[in-house]
Amino acid sequence: MKKYRLFAFISAVCITLSILYSVVGVSQTTKPHVQLSTNPSLERILPFEAGTEKEQSPVTLNLQAMDAAGKPLKNALINLQILTPQRNPLLTTDFPIVEGTKLLEIEAKVPDGKLEIQQIFPIRGKYQLKVNVSPLVANAFVPYQETLDLNVRENPVKYKYLAVIAAILLSLGLLGGWVIGGQQELQEGEIAPQSVRLLLSALTVVAIVTLLFINVTAEVAEAHGSGHSHNKEAIAPSVEKSQGMEVSLEGDKTATVGKLANLGVQVKDSTTGEPIQDARLQVKAIALEDNLTVFAYNGVTNKEGKLRWMSQFFDGAPHKIEVEVMPSADSQQQFPPIKVAQEVEVEAIAPPIYIRLIGLFYFTAIVGIGMAIGLVLQELRKRQVRLS
Repeated sequence: MKKYRLFAFISAVCITLSILYSVVGVSQTTKPHVQLSTNPSLERILPFEAGTEKEQSPVTLNLQAMDAAGKPLKNALINLQILTPQRNPLLTTDFPIVEGTKLLEIEAKVPDGKLEIQQIFPIRGKYQLKVNVSPLVANAFVPYQETLDLNVRENPVKYKYLAVIAAILLSLGLLGGWVIGGQQELQEGEIAPQSVRLLLSALTVVAIVTLLFINVTAEVAEAHGSGHSHNKEAIAPSVEKSQGMEVSLEGDKTATVGKLANLGVQVKDSTTGEPIQDARLQVKAIALEDNLTVFAYNGVTNKEGKLRWMSQFFDGAPHKIEVEVMPSADSQQQFPPIKVAQEVEVEAIAPPIYIRLIGLFYFTAIVGIGMAIGLVLQELRKRQVRLS
């Protein structure tokens, strides 16, 4: 009897584990999803660093649409939106106007279910990638959407600079507190000892210079978009006709930091006016001042012979949009590569005054902390002198 009970117990446990394993396995494999991979890897992605001669390059994002069985989807349409990190009122970034905005929106036809783009990330923080996947052929699969997080860490060099500046300010505050807290004799007609008055005068001068620096740099940043000088190079026309093909680059020729610019390309037969679908495209957005590619995409035109996207230029400087069109390998219409381009003037926006003053507040607080420490140390020294 005991053997039968033991056998029944073991059987029940096995059945239960089998059911749980099946449920877990189904739950893990019955949900379509989007796989994200990057180059460089996630932990090595750094934000854009302005004003440096160091070579920088965009991050490659690979988005692969997968079905419920974990296999790549075919003939899909992917809509991708990249949202920048939300604004933090206490800690601003290098480009505060970009915070809490949309960096990119693109809708692309992906025959193999894979969307690959290259994008420069302007600021640190957690980006959101909103991906909508739908079929090119009606009812081929159920459309779905997914939100992916991508965290861009701050450049470690900036923490070193911040530590050095904080140490200097703390030392100045400590010295000031030590001087003010020292026993000083007032001369007739003086409201404060001479050393204290000199110290306060120096701190006032430093505060005025800091305020001037903040405002001047802000004004320079605001004029950044209109006063740029870059090497004028020959830019391809925005409309080109060749070998019976017509390629036209469309969209905004002026843009503003913090806002999306509408861009697009149209490929059609110059004789019949019929759209050319599945033409291969190589799209680039280049910051002319640094000759830096800030966005790139390789793909194909849709059934209307078009590609539309919206992109934000986070640096107030002239940019160039460049598109090279080539025929697909199995296309009946073969033609040499056609290149079109246009320049986009980007207007910079100066951050609000309260954002400019955040750094001044922190620097002043560090000096104040150092001064308080200096006063406390001076008071302790006085007590020791009196006790001795």
